Order: sequence, then structure tokens, then C-alpha cells
Amino acid sequence: MVQPLEIKKLAMIGCGSMGGGMALLFAENGVEVSLKDPSEETMDRVVETAKKAPAIPQGAVKKYTSYKDLCASLGSPKVFVFSLPHGNVGDTVLGDLLPYLEKGDIIIDAGNEHWENTQRRQGKCVTRGVRYIGMGVSGGYQAARAGPSMCPGADDESLDLVMPLLRKVAAKDKNGNPCVGKAGTGGAGHYVKMIHNGIEHGMMSAISEAFAIMQKGLEMSDEEIGDVFEAWNKEGELRGTFLIWIGADICRAIDKRNNEHILDTVEDKVVQDITGEEGTGVWSNEQAVFHHIPAPTLTAAHYFRLASADRGQRIRAQEKFGGEIQPHPLKLSGQEKKDFIEALRQAVFVSCLASYIQGLNVIERADRKNHWNIDYPAVLQIWRAGCIIQADYIAELLQPIFNEYRKLDSINLLYQGSIMSEISSKLKALRTVVAKGVENDFVIPAISASLEYVKYQTGTHLPTSFYEAQLDYFGAHMYDRKGEKGTDLPTEGKYHYEWKPARSSKE
Repeated sequence: MVQPLEIKKLAMIGCGSMGGGMALLFAENGVEVSLKDPSEETMDRVVETAKKAPAIPQGAVKKYTSYKDLCASLGSPKVFVFSLPHGNVGDTVLGDLLPYLEKGDIIIDAGNEHWENTQRRQGKCVTRGVRYIGMGVSGGYQAARAGPSMCPGADDESLDLVMPLLRKVAAKDKNGNPCVGKAGTGGAGHYVKMIHNGIEHGMMSAISEAFAIMQKGLEMSDEEIGDVFEAWNKEGELRGTFLIWIGADICRAIDKRNNEHILDTVEDKVVQDITGEEGTGVWSNEQAVFHHIPAPTLTAAHYFRLASADRGQRIRAQEKFGGEIQPHPLKLSGQEKKDFIEALRQAVFVSCLASYIQGLNVIERADRKNHWNIDYPAVLQIWRAGCIIQADYIAELLQPIFNEYRKLDSINLLYQGSIMSEISSKLKALRTVVAKGVENDFVIPAISASLEYVKYQTGTHLPTSFYEAQLDYFGAHMYDRKGEKGTDLPTEGKYHYEWKPARSSKE
């Protein structure tokens, strides 16, 4: 085991909202930070902020305009943190740095990079003796400044060198434990962060759908909905859920200039997947399909985002359709209204839990294929605080399961009685919300997809028997016969029936 490094100097390459925040975070934890960014204005802003921060020593943050000078400002080994857009930018920066790198230097890629790019760069660096760590960082720009959730992946030795610094600056859970850990080898860090974002999208969609039902179906004010979110976050299955907590803040935020709720001015237009700011949602769904993992909550949420982004398309389609399909008020009051809000809470929880189940199943399948040796308790600790999918109750449900993960043949949570008990006890509430939503024309893609997921993942008499017969009819794709043993695995059947014998066109 290597001796951990005491990192006193590092370079932050990429100084936007995330990189700039992390640069200040490192500086106030006793590290001298050298900045490099194409925009001098961006670097100047970080330097000026550092000068005004009482916890940052004067001169601890400096800017550099050349890689030669940047590298000369560092100690040995040189330590770099990337906070760059995904894609070719990282290759360009690495190429510019390589002439100045020496054996033992360390690069921590803290951007939302694609895991395959990370592994390719690790392969390029290892031949030079340079350590390349792919580290997902979660929590947004506010957490980057205060302490984010960090998900590093690389060889064990490289991770041991940097873990003391990462533990110092990472978000801390309610027990004071840092939300960082060795996710696994290779590109595991960026892969797990990618799936984190897919789970995040499923959760965000379900919560947004619940907001709309309360606003338009129950005719509640933003303030009233904020009170509901606050109550959900305090106790029960949604307690300690970051997205519920910020939901209360969002509902209550008022523009003091005109006394208008900010939320009421926000357009229904999520564009990050289209503009290229974020690739993780796309990649997480691609991975689910690639690994043959049903992930309908994540996928429905992603398609919802894509539809949201192209508002112009929706406007044109609405004109041809003849108007908007307007949701109808539910006309509930008194105890009936309270009961429905409780059902809505349970439906949101099941959707959030389903998002976790689906995402973790993708991670497990990729782990087995890529041999990353993912440490699931470490991943759960990474998700405990500082990240977007923080959900205290869910984490507590998963903890005893993940603590024993090496004894399990699979970490698939659908096989766990404690998890399935949570879902089955709330199925009635989930069904009630979906039925009311469909009947009254509410848009509920993630919540309804979660119900279907539960139904078909626990069903052994699916309508796909007819589907299979159709495949055999036109393609001779073979099928299994009901009641036969040994047909549980996803393997091709042994039987074919000549539903309609093939004939020559001349007959």
C-alpha cells in the first residue's frame, strides 16, 4: 500500500461554475491552487472571489495562461484537476499537458466525462507512468463550493494517494462521514456518476409530475405545495430527499421586485440533453438498452425531457391537434384530499425507489462485464449527502443489503424482501395516482412507467406470449412451451410451429 500524499498544490483546469467552486474549496482547505482556463475573465473572477474569502489565505489562488508556467507552479508529483466539458476538450488538454508530465503525476478528471473516454485516457497515461483518475462530482455548483459528493475510479494505488484530500473536501453526511469512496477500477467513477444522473432524472420527473397534480388537480398554491414538500422531507419514506427539500424552496421563492413567485415565470423547457451541456442522461439510457436492463422510469423521464426541450415542435403539434389537452381539477376536499396527497407521496417514493433499482441494475451488469470490482457500500456512502439523489430513507433501506453484497449472487433489489415489501405496500396508492392522472389528463410519464415496471417485473403471465407467437409466425424465432423446466433464462426456445407454411409465389 502506498503512502497517501499530502497534496499542498494542485492545478484546476477549467474554472467555470463547477471548477471555480472546487478551486475555492481546495484553497480554503490549505491547498495552493493554480488556475488554467481559456477565459482570463473567468480566472480573474475566481481569483477575486478568493481574495474576498476570509478562509482562503491571500495569494493561495493564482492564474496561469500557459501550460509550461502552470506546471512549473506545482510540486512533485504534479496534481491536476480537470473540470471540462465532456468529449474532445479533455483529449486536447491532455495532449497539451503531456510534454510537461512526469512519472507519478496525477490527473483527476472531475468533469461529467464519458467513461469510455476516461478508460482510453487512462490507457494513454499509464504507459508514461501518469495516474489518471476519473471522478464524478455531484451536487451542482453550490456543492462544488461547499463540498460535493465525489465518485472516483482508478487503480487502488492511485486512489490511495488522493483519498486524504478528497475526504477533507467532500460533503459530509449527518454523522460527519465524507461522501467519497473508491467506486472501483477503470472508468467506474464516471460510470457510477453517469447512472446517478439517470436516477436523478427519474426522480426529478416524478416529483415534477406530483407538483403539477397538486397545482392543477388539487388547485393548491405554490406556498401550499411547498408546505407539502417540506412535510414529505421531514418524515416518512421521502425524508432527507434532496430533490424534495429544494422543491419546498423553489415553491416559496418570490421575486421581491414584483412579489411574483419565480416558479410561475419558468418556461417548461429542459434543454440540457439537446444543447450538449449534459451527456449523462443519454448515456445512462443507452447503457440500459445495451445491457438489456429494463429501466422504464429513467427512459420515460428522458423522453419527457426531450419533448420538453423542443417547445416549438409541441406548439406546432398542438395547433394541428386542435388545442392542448388540459388536465381537469380533481375536485377533492377535506379528508379525501388529504388521502390523495398521501397516495401521491407514496407514488413519488415508489418512483424514486424504482429509479434506484433500475440504475443499480445497470451498474451491476456493467460491473460484471468490465470487471471494475465496484464497491457498493462505497457507492452508497457517496450518495449519502452532497449529491442530487440523496434520499436518507432509501439509503437506510439499502445499507444492510449492500453491506452483505459480496455474499449475494446479485444486488438486484427486486430480489430483496425488504425492498419489495416497501413497493407492495404502496401499490394501491401508486395505482390510485396513475388512474386519477390518466382519467384527468395529467402528464405522468415517470410515475406511470414505475407502475408498469412493478407489474411486469413481478408478472409471470405477460402478454408477451402472444408477442412470442407472432415472432415465431413470421420469423421462425422459436419459443418455449409453458410448464417446461429450465426455461427461466433469456435463451432461445426449442420449438417452432408452422403457423402458415411458406409457399412459392408461383403457387
